[in-house]
Amino acid sequence: MFVVSAPSGAGKTTLCHQLIATVEGLRHSVSYTTRQPREGEVHGRDYHFVDEVTFRAMLDRNEFVEWASVYGKLYGTPRQALEATLREGVDVLLEIDVQGAEQVRRLYQQGVFIYILPPSLDVLQTRLHLRGRDSADEIERRLSQVKEEVKSWQAYDYVVRNDDVKQALRELEAIVLAERIRVKRIDARWMDEFVSDTQTEAADSVTSAARRRTRS
Repeated sequence: MFVVSAPSGAGKTTLCHQLIATVEGLRHSVSYTTRQPREGEVHGRDYHFVDEVTFRAMLDRNEFVEWASVYGKLYGTPRQALEATLREGVDVLLEIDVQGAEQVRRLYQQGVFIYILPPSLDVLQTRLHLRGRDSADEIERRLSQVKEEVKSWQAYDYVVRNDDVKQALRELEAIVLAERIRVKRIDARWMDEFVSDTQTEAADSVTSAARRRTRS
């Protein structure tokens, strides 16, 4: 499980979408949210867009692995879909805020936690203004919250600075590929089968050599 968090405007969504497109065997976890779809977003692909009544009913039924209120809107990761994907042996990418990441960390200690930083707060402020989604007051509120969120960076396994999108993507790809081959993630049963197959091949090789000597 790869968990990615970032301040609003740091480029998290863009990087996560590109990572899914370039790395095989990595599936995006689709969150539920009470906010309205933005231009170009598709229900069921980017988010499951629901009203607050529906969201809170799911919350009461314990259907979320994590959930959080972010800038007045509710977000949550569906438990059933996430665990089904993990059972398939498919790697999962969660794109969630620091509140949600903290909840997931308590439940899935084997997860890989990545924090994406913008080059600076000034650059972040410029990006928020350029995308034109928020008022000046809202942008200031977000920047103020970013200063608090960034303090949690040491709780993550990796920090990627999104100064250049291509470089940041390469670093994310490197993290995923390296984590997949860590010794602690290797299934012991696979290694036992490997050793067994190696011994069988060696025995077959000895037998073949003996037969050749006998014929000669």
